Amino acid sequence: MLSPLGDDVMLVTAAVRADINCFGETSFYNQKLSPLKMALVPEEALPPLDDELAKKGGITTRQQRLLRLATRPLTTLFEKCTESEPLPLFLAGPEKLPGRRSIISDNFLKLLKAQSKQSIDIDNSYVFPFGRTAGLYALEAAMIYIENHPGRQVIVGGVDSYIDLHLIATLTRDHRITATGVMDGFIPGESAAFLLIGDASTAQAGKPRFALHPPGISQEPGHRYSTEPYRGEGLAKALTEALDIDLSDKISTTMISFNGENFFAKEWSVAAVRNSIAFIEAPNLLHPADCFGDVGAAFGPIAIGIAVIGMHKKYLTSPALICCSSEMEQRAAVCLTVV
Repeated sequence: MLSPLGDDVMLVTAAVRADINCFGETSFYNQKLSPLKMALVPEEALPPLDDELAKKGGITTRQQRLLRLATRPLTTLFEKCTESEPLPLFLAGPEKLPGRRSIISDNFLKLLKAQSKQSIDIDNSYVFPFGRTAGLYALEAAMIYIENHPGRQVIVGGVDSYIDLHLIATLTRDHRITATGVMDGFIPGESAAFLLIGDASTAQAGKPRFALHPPGISQEPGHRYSTEPYRGEGLAKALTEALDIDLSDKISTTMISFNGENFFAKEWSVAAVRNSIAFIEAPNLLHPADCFGDVGAAFGPIAIGIAVIGMHKKYLTSPALICCSSEMEQRAAVCLTVV
């Protein structure tokens, strides 16, 4: 994991638990010449772009940032992995917004393999360009792959960054980035995180075991860029689908991709009411963007990592629920339990 809070999952989890944030004013300004607040990974924490890729050209500034963000955590995962064969990578990435080109495609996987120098099974790897929900879409695809290839391990990861001049200008125009005088904004962040998952046969003896259940996937017709009424149907349906499993206890902890904007709070209210039977009376609602900003497509893998550490150390109880909402129609949720 690499985030504005650090490059270690234990460190990041401890910071989130202590409610420590890493927000700061940047050299980006809004129309009123107020500096924008963001949560950014320090430049010195990022490796340089591979020389051959730099010479190749055709890689956008944002793509270069994504490659540099992903390199160290992906390398760390491979160093700890005992798998001898190349590993499939199911990668969550930034979503394509209306009027914009796609940020990443399957070709990005080849660039990442060249940048990281790691043994990625390109033929069985896929990109999911859906923003905040993308990690759970990637997880669903990874589970299907594992079901069809018993005993194989795969990587589920996510990488995202708001460092894009056109994107920042668009969000600033709409008064969405936190700055002096902006009352309903969010803190843009950036992160990369990767998980190694497999079926029960791949579990290491003596290690804590956690189960990720099939994600609930749905669509919100009234998303931010739609002309349809915004009723919060998508997230409610995603929760209902994710909770359609045999749980021994009710949900006590929910981690959600809230970023501080009122827009997403509305649909959570609808989802929570419609699925209230699955929750304890006063569940713990966590939104770690309060600490490391909106990390987009990296949220799902990071949230799973934080939940695993919390349940292992017993300050979070099983089962836990993770919920995500993208800018566009995608909505997703997943349950995580101790085995």
